[in-house]
Amino acid sequence: MLTQFDDIPELADLQSGRSLIRVPDELNVPFTPRVRALVDTAEFQRLNDISQLGLVSKVYPGARHTRFEHALGVYHNALRYLQQLCKDERFQKIVDPHSAELLIVASLLHDLGHWPFCHPIEDLGIEGLVPHEAHAARYLAEGSEITQVLKNEWNINSSEVLDILDPKTDAPKLRLLRSILSGPIDVDKMDYLDRDSLHCGVPYGRNFDRQRLIQSLILNEKGDGLAITAKGKTAAELMVFARYVMFSEVYWHHAVRSATSMFARAFYELHEQIDLPAMFGSTDAEMVSELRATATGQPEEELLDSLFGPNRRLYKRAVEFSHDQESPVYNLIAGRPYSEITKISNHVVGQIKAELSLDMTHLDLIIDAPPPHREVEFAIDVYFPKEKSYRPLRQVSPVIDALATTQFDDWVKRVRVFVAPQWREAVSSLDWEKLLCQAVEG
Repeated sequence: MLTQFDDIPELADLQSGRSLIRVPDELNVPFTPRVRALVDTAEFQRLNDISQLGLVSKVYPGARHTRFEHALGVYHNALRYLQQLCKDERFQKIVDPHSAELLIVASLLHDLGHWPFCHPIEDLGIEGLVPHEAHAARYLAEGSEITQVLKNEWNINSSEVLDILDPKTDAPKLRLLRSILSGPIDVDKMDYLDRDSLHCGVPYGRNFDRQRLIQSLILNEKGDGLAITAKGKTAAELMVFARYVMFSEVYWHHAVRSATSMFARAFYELHEQIDLPAMFGSTDAEMVSELRATATGQPEEELLDSLFGPNRRLYKRAVEFSHDQESPVYNLIAGRPYSEITKISNHVVGQIKAELSLDMTHLDLIIDAPPPHREVEFAIDVYFPKEKSYRPLRQVSPVIDALATTQFDDWVKRVRVFVAPQWREAVSSLDWEKLLCQAVEG
């Protein structure tokens, strides 16, 4: 069946197998001349030197893949989504070829605004810090190399791309494109769950049927977002559960969070001494180098040396509190701004020094807690053709309903106290619940 999208070169090459490059895991990614022109720009090549998972590699040694590799995978998924959706007459009426090409470009450039260690830095709530999606404007500014390629090779204005990544206008068509790029079952999650799992050497993010899920994609009843047919229900459940397990076993693994918390505390203490806009244009190696140079002779120097120096010395877990324990500590601390968390940490150090006469510094103890924002969105509908009706996935799935009811974040994320290795034994007998409750109240 011929469609209005048949002349889009990337979709044609996906079908024919022409002009391909290979990325893990055995993906054949269409690499047309105009895609190559975008990828070859300095703005895009920068992603080659920004890791996808940052400090996760301190625990999972293989997790050294880059935003560059991930961007190609997301772009490949966007083509697969379009290949499926273009069979839908409703989709063809809403999305014209130019909009389809805009989605292709946005999927390739969706992480353009990422800086090194972006997510833990965003969680700090530093005043004036723009989200990485908005930060993409820096690279899509008038006169940049990538903006010229968009105009000359794609007939797309950079403002159109930015409006997808960081919404400024609203329309059903735009909501649909955004839901494909960033929604409950989107091209981004479809790639990073698989890719992160592959490079970490774990099976958790790969145990769902991608092909089945893609083949079940349709438009929702309003035509402004994605839905799935009933045949994709099980695949969708497994995708949501895969994300749950990846957070539990990888992203919020206690040792990963130890390294992340050490980095976050050092950055927070040093950020006022740093030219942040300049640093956010750097690579991983450049940021680490500048942070370590800034920390020289200051208390943060040891924290950063423990992470990035010749020896790996991660802080040890002293105690943790979870939602299911029904501990008052979790409810008191989870979701607080990072500025408050640091004050509580400092208060606890003061209490310990008074109680045990230890020569601890304020950076020898770090509290890690779930940030205010939530991770998971469950709002996707399932279409039942016999009934000709759409019903929310959480309404027809006991798995999703259980996760939604108990709050995904609460069950995979913990409030943890990490201490410098030399103090682990000395503080092991403390009444942490009492200490932390007193610190919050104080």
